[in-house]
Amino acid sequence: MKLFLSVFVAGALVLSPAGLTSARASAQGLQETFEVHPSTQDPAVKVTLETLERWETELSNWGKWGPKDQRGALNYITPEKTIQATRLVEDGVTVTLGHFVNEDKAIDSGNFWPTNHQMTSLDPNTGLPRAALDAMSFSLHDGQLSHMDALCHYATQRDGKAIIFNGYPQDMTANGCIGDLAIDDMGPGYVTRGILVDMPLLRGVDWLEPSTPIYVSDLEEWEAFAGITVSPGDVLFIRGGRWARREALGPWNYARGGAGLHASVLPWLKERGVSLLVGDAVNDVQPSGVAGINRPIHTMTQVFIGLPLVDNGYLEDVAREAASRERWEFMVSWQITKVPNGTASPFNAIATF
Repeated sequence: MKLFLSVFVAGALVLSPAGLTSARASAQGLQETFEVHPSTQDPAVKVTLETLERWETELSNWGKWGPKDQRGALNYITPEKTIQATRLVEDGVTVTLGHFVNEDKAIDSGNFWPTNHQMTSLDPNTGLPRAALDAMSFSLHDGQLSHMDALCHYATQRDGKAIIFNGYPQDMTANGCIGDLAIDDMGPGYVTRGILVDMPLLRGVDWLEPSTPIYVSDLEEWEAFAGITVSPGDVLFIRGGRWARREALGPWNYARGGAGLHASVLPWLKERGVSLLVGDAVNDVQPSGVAGINRPIHTMTQVFIGLPLVDNGYLEDVAREAASRERWEFMVSWQITKVPNGTASPFNAIATF
C-alpha cells in the first residue's frame, strides 16, 4: 500500500509523500522527537499494514451511495437527521468550532505556503490606506487553520495509479482536483448533531500529552460518561487539548507529536456511521504506531470509508459550554466554501446549544 498526500496551495497542487513538514519547520530547527506510544504495540489494539490492507475491503463504502457519489459519509446527514438536530437547541448559545490563520512565525503556522494579509488600496506617496480594502493568502492546509479536507485529498496506489474514494482516479492538474470529490462537489453545507468527546475532561487533565493514542475503549467510556451513543449522521469532535496546551506552553510540532485517534478505531467509525470527523490536531495520533504509515486514519477514512476529516478544529469554547451544561451533544452547522477544484475548505462551523 503506497500512500500519498495531495496539497492544494495557492492554485497549485503539489504531490508529496505523507508526513511532509514545512520548510519553515525545518528552518526553525525543531529537533524535538516523539516516540511511538508503547500501548499501540499491545496485541489487543496493534494495527499493521496487513491489517489496513484487509480493511481496505472490509471497511469500504465504495459504491454505497452510487457510482457518481461526491459526498461520501456526508450522505448520512439526511433531512430527517437535520430536523432532529434542530431540536437539540435549548439556550440559543452559539460558539465557534473554527480557528483561522494568522501571521505567526511559529512551527505550526505557514505550512506549505506563507500567510499574508495586506491592504490593497494604498496611497503611493504615504503608504497609508485610501480605502478599507484588503486581501489575504494562505494555505488551505495551514497548521492553524481549521479546515475540512475534500475526499480527493488522499489517495492510494492501484496498478501504478492514484485512486481516491469510490475508485475514482485522483485527477489533478495545476488547477486542483479537476475530476471527482473536490471540495466544491461535496455539497453546500450541513446541519446535524455534533458530539464532543472531551478526553482531557474524562482523564482529569488540561490536555493529553503529545503522542497519546485514543482507542475504542476511550470512546465508549466517554459515551457512558456523557450518556450519548454515536449514531449515523453525527459529527464527532475529538478534543485532545491541543489549543489549551499551545496557550499554556507555546507551539510545538504537533503534526509529528500529537494526541489523536489510533488506527484501531477505524472499524468503529465505519460501524457508527460518523458523517464527519473533527480533531483539534491532525486526527491521527502522531506517531501513528503503525509501521510504514504515519496517517492511517487520514488515508482509510478518506479513501475507503469516504469519511471527510477536519484538522485543527477549535474545541476549547465548545468544551467549556458543554461542561457547564453537562451536555455534550448540540446542533452543528457549517457552510462549505466553494474553492474551485479545491482539496479543502476553511471550517467555519458553529455549535448551538
